[in-house]
Amino acid sequence: MHPNAELVADALKERGAAGAIVELPDSARTAQAAADQLGCEVGAIANSLVFAADGAPLLVLTSGAHRVDTDRVAALIGAEKVGRATPEFVREATGQPIGGVAPVGHPAPIRTLVDVWLRRYDEVWAAGGHPHTVFPTSYDELLRITGGTPAEVG
Repeated sequence: MHPNAELVADALKERGAAGAIVELPDSARTAQAAADQLGCEVGAIANSLVFAADGAPLLVLTSGAHRVDTDRVAALIGAEKVGRATPEFVREATGQPIGGVAPVGHPAPIRTLVDVWLRRYDEVWAAGGHPHTVFPTSYDELLRITGGTPAEVG
């Protein structure tokens, strides 16, 4: 298993998460690619998107079925500007590459919003720290293991 995935697996275990890391045969850099490999709806994929919110990292776990409205997110968190982070910013904040950012396993806690759309699914899949790894979880578990805030982000 990739070292990033091992860090995520350890973080999941520490937080009492039920799911284990699954290695996929192909990269799952997009929600659709993950859904195709897992045989689930794209909406059941919890995309981990890192934004720069007034210069600070913000992790938004959103359903793969829709896009994040950065103006709405900015208003929700009281930020002047929320914009997509650069790959370098993402790696610095999370220790993980774009396309594989997990909800946990970062060098330091990151403020997190969890898309309320994800509660529509009994099982959701999140990235496991590397583009070839994912893990099963639930909306409630994502909130618990990340300390995230439920939000309408789309």
